[in-house]
Order: sequence, then structure tokens, then C-alpha cells
Amino acid sequence: MVMHLEAVRARVAQAAERARRDPAGVGIVAVTKGHPLAAVREAAAAGLLDIGENRVQEALEKQEAWPDAPVRWHLIGHLQSNKARRAVGRFALVHSLDSAHLADELEKAAAAAGVVQEVLVQVNVAREPQKTGVAPEQADELVQYVRSKPHLRLQGLMTMAPLTDDVVVIRTTFRGLRELRDRLTTPDSRLPTVSMGMSSDFEIAIEEGATLLRLGTVLFGEREP
Repeated sequence: MVMHLEAVRARVAQAAERARRDPAGVGIVAVTKGHPLAAVREAAAAGLLDIGENRVQEALEKQEAWPDAPVRWHLIGHLQSNKARRAVGRFALVHSLDSAHLADELEKAAAAAGVVQEVLVQVNVAREPQKTGVAPEQADELVQYVRSKPHLRLQGLMTMAPLTDDVVVIRTTFRGLRELRDRLTTPDSRLPTVSMGMSSDFEIAIEEGATLLRLGTVLFGEREP
């Protein structure tokens, strides 16, 4: 993975240069879903300290197997409201808050645990029916609702681009999220995090303003079936 990481970092730097951005402003979440705990250890040893998991149960098993891991765990997959209690306080950042109901459940669980949970609002910019996320025209309302919750700290927005070779579609999706973030940012409430870009499209995401990339295959290779 270290050889892959060096190549990925070079591509990140090149994409940032094309966009006249500082590559230091682009973070990498190493997505270890479907990979063994050894992948987490390898990522940490290589300096990748942000670890992404799709499923609460798989993440908790890895956390329990390595309780003193020097990493920040990210929940990047869809979170069912009935699992909010198990997720709160176990992840540095939940990327997939997509409804007022889930916000209520996370707030309730965080209040009970005495913690403040950092979250991103997931937006379905491309309006794909098979994907979760709030519609772009409803994002403002959900963002304001999350901001009203004392035990939730909204850090920004997240999206996924369609799985396509059409660069225009991908670029339009990412640009839409960044422009939405810009519109929803206020002097009193910044939204510093724009989570977008995966192994197949992260360079376009950087060019359109991503601050967090979610990378799995390009770092670890294909998951074993």
C-alpha cells in the first residue's frame, strides 16, 4: 500500500496544482471496509490516520480489536436511525446524516452519552434514486436543523458522483456540492469540510474543491469477495 500511497499523493498534488490549490488542504480518508484489521494498521503506519468504514458493526469490531489505534474513525456509509446510538462517540466524523429524523436520533444519543458528535450532511446532488442523501433544494432546511442541535457539530457536506465515465456529469456533481457549501456558509457558521471523491474520480473532486477524499481501491486494491 505504501507504493500506492506515494502514487496517490503525487496525483493529489498534481490535481491541486491544476486547481491552484494547496495540496495540504486535501485530506485522505483511507477506506478499509471489507479489508482486515491489518489494512488499518498498515494505513496508520504509513501516516494515514483517518480511517473510513461503511458499516457500523464492521467498524466497531475493528475498534474493539485495536482499542488504542492512533486513528480517527469515519463512518462514510448510510447510517440507519436505529443504529445512531451505537455510532455516536465512536466516530470522529459521521459523513452520512441525510434526514431530520436521523439528526434527532443522533442528537438524542449524543446527549445521553454526554458528547458532541461531528457530522456532515449528505446531499444527493445527482438525484440518483438508488442513493441516499437529501435533495439539493432541501439541504438548506436540513443544514439549519442540524445547526440547531446542541450535541451535533456540523462540519460540512458530503456527496457521491454517479458511477459513469462521463466526466462532465462527475464534474457537475462535485461542483454542485461545492457551490452549495459556499451558499450555506455564513460568517457565524463555516462549513470547512467538503467530502467527495473516491478512487475513480478523486482528481476531478480536488479540482472542484474537495477537502476530504474517500479512497479505498486505489490504496488497498480490490477487496476479496
